[in-house]
Amino acid sequence: MPDFPLRKTMIFIEDIHHDGGSAPKLPRRRAAIIAIVQNPFAGRYVEELRPAMDDLKPLGLMMTDRLIEAMGGIEGIDGYGKAALAGEGGELEHTALWHVPGGYAMRERLGEAKAIVPSAMKVGGPGTRIDVPLGHINAAYVRSHFDAMEVGVPDAPRAGELLFALAMSRGPRIHNRMGGLAAEDVKGEDGLR
Repeated sequence: MPDFPLRKTMIFIEDIHHDGGSAPKLPRRRAAIIAIVQNPFAGRYVEELRPAMDDLKPLGLMMTDRLIEAMGGIEGIDGYGKAALAGEGGELEHTALWHVPGGYAMRERLGEAKAIVPSAMKVGGPGTRIDVPLGHINAAYVRSHFDAMEVGVPDAPRAGELLFALAMSRGPRIHNRMGGLAAEDVKGEDGLR
């Protein structure tokens, strides 16, 4: 059973009050949480990685709970995404360990979320930034919710570390006007529409 000792977490909160045009009635909130953990697979090739995803599920749940708290509660959260970054000695496949724990945790806590959780992965050293893609929680075709939130910290990921990120949003982009499926028209049956 791999061990992923947690070095630190960090939360980012962004309230968008204006983005050209008239100010919206309510600001749009985006928030992200990152966790920096030791990578037990760094520096060596391990054939079977999948079981380690289960070991990360408690971390995903803890991060999701803290993120919902940072968002001011679950009400109105309608966008989500995840990302992972491997430090030196890690490989891109180590970041894929986050697919199940990150997505599972947000789906469990947000209830009937149907859409795939958008994801980004890369390898980089301390200070590397990553865009966490955001999409609507019930319908991937809702263009007004296509977005990303950049995260990163100056001292991570160090050699032998992984950075795991989750992000959530409330509401569409300010002044979205690219058409497509409107959030209020989502049927929520297949994760697409």
